[in-house]
Amino acid sequence: MATTRISDVIVPEIFVPYMTQQTELKSRIIQSGALARDPAIDGLLVGGGLTFNVPSWKPLDDDDDNVSSDDPDTSSTARKIGTSQEVAVRLSRNSSWSDADLTAALAGADPMTAIADKVSEYWRIRLQRAFLATAVGIFADNDAAPSGSEHTRYDLTYDIKGVGYSEGVTTFSAEAFIDACATMGDSQEALGIVVMHSVVYARARKNNLIDYVQDSANPLAASIPTFLGRQVIVDDMAPVSSGVYQTLIFGAGAFRLGVGSPEVPVETKRDPGAGNGGGVETLFSRTEWCIHPVGHKYAGTPANGGPSNATTSNNLGHASSWERVFPQRKQIKIARLVTRES
Repeated sequence: MATTRISDVIVPEIFVPYMTQQTELKSRIIQSGALARDPAIDGLLVGGGLTFNVPSWKPLDDDDDNVSSDDPDTSSTARKIGTSQEVAVRLSRNSSWSDADLTAALAGADPMTAIADKVSEYWRIRLQRAFLATAVGIFADNDAAPSGSEHTRYDLTYDIKGVGYSEGVTTFSAEAFIDACATMGDSQEALGIVVMHSVVYARARKNNLIDYVQDSANPLAASIPTFLGRQVIVDDMAPVSSGVYQTLIFGAGAFRLGVGSPEVPVETKRDPGAGNGGGVETLFSRTEWCIHPVGHKYAGTPANGGPSNATTSNNLGHASSWERVFPQRKQIKIARLVTRES
């Protein structure tokens, strides 16, 4: 009797685009706009290299303007525009699964779609973890003493965690959230997406701070939670340690996402001797990402596959891996509220 194997149903030209599409479709971080897909960053991943220079124009200096006159001997002096040099980094990631883990998927009417759905869900979670690890690194850099005039220390964060739990003092509140957004000054309305841990979300709900709106594009979908007009993403991947929770606030396009294609994005391997001769088939999936926080440069020394999500040296979550190159606080569309909930 013939048996359908993973290698029989995987067609890379169909599988890979579908998997990528599903990964992005299911990611609330991407759908919110905080992590925006950028064809220009896609293009960087086409060529070689672990890091990429991303030049950008600085804002014009707020110099005094000239008062016009009718004196033909008085000439104005032209000013110039400066540039900043951001640096992005390639993330080369892979994973694999044996046939035993995917047996249930093969029972579907469309096995390839069933497998792709499972793999895309895996990469959706991993992409979100990489995004949050990058955010952790950016805030860690901001918490550290700056090098020269790189940034003003703590200007991205409002911290009320205190030294111990105190209900109504160290916990999430509308007032504290507003103060966190106010670190952006008169540009605070650009912060439209909130990522909070379920514990913080529960606190906000108990205080009647959460409103719900229906997704007009999908009336059958669950209502979308909002807070002060901002979309709320509840995710227990949000940073937490010993009762201290970080609520992260983003503006649209605060991070740019590039997606590349490894030389062999997907392949299978048959090992007839495994399982004591019963045979095992393994599916390998590989991806290339670039998650670039706008206004920053990657300053670490990456391994050949790029940095991991870890908070250790040269990885995404470490302070020394990032350096701010945009001088103005308002150009960095992220903020953080640190609370103690227990």
